[in-house]
Amino acid sequence: MSSLEELVGKAKMLHSEGRSTSQIADELSLSAETVTWLLTQQKGDEAPKDVLIDWSAISGHADMLKDSAVMMIKRYYYSLDDTGKEYCPPEVVIGIAHSGIPLATLIAAEENCLFTMFHPKKHAAGQNPTGSLNSSFADVSGKNCIIVDDVITSGKTVTETLSYIRSHGGNPVAILVLFNKRGIKDIEGVPLISLVKIERID
Repeated sequence: MSSLEELVGKAKMLHSEGRSTSQIADELSLSAETVTWLLTQQKGDEAPKDVLIDWSAISGHADMLKDSAVMMIKRYYYSLDDTGKEYCPPEVVIGIAHSGIPLATLIAAEENCLFTMFHPKKHAAGQNPTGSLNSSFADVSGKNCIIVDDVITSGKTVTETLSYIRSHGGNPVAILVLFNKRGIKDIEGVPLISLVKIERID
């Protein structure tokens, strides 16, 4: 997308198709605050500070997606060398819906380990939505887990995922993302490892 008008149009189109603010935020790799501004902006309103990430040139091609997944797991191993942390072999790779799922699937295949997916509460229906692991896939109890997503914006979804995994007996050892928009190194003591760290300089 080359202009703000195109981005506003895309957000409004997705909203007209029935997608929630959080679903649009996931699809556009923006914060929910930014999406709300795109949908409701008035002339003169100042945009929230955010960075648009369009990685569709990669995500639309399976071979490039696989290359990205391989780079993510290599980055995990290199980070261990850099920090001197003890290696915890991943036993389950968890993809956060939606964009983390294909990356996690490919990483699990590369590492020859188990795979599951986490559906955050923002994607759940009902009056009291909750996040959940898909019961058709691997269990996390007693296992070293790596969490995978495409972009970390606010960190709320990853925090929710960590809480769920721990409450179900899993041991999260790393969070892998393509793009880190927060510039942080860990969430709740779990290392956050990205291929690209994005920092806004004002």
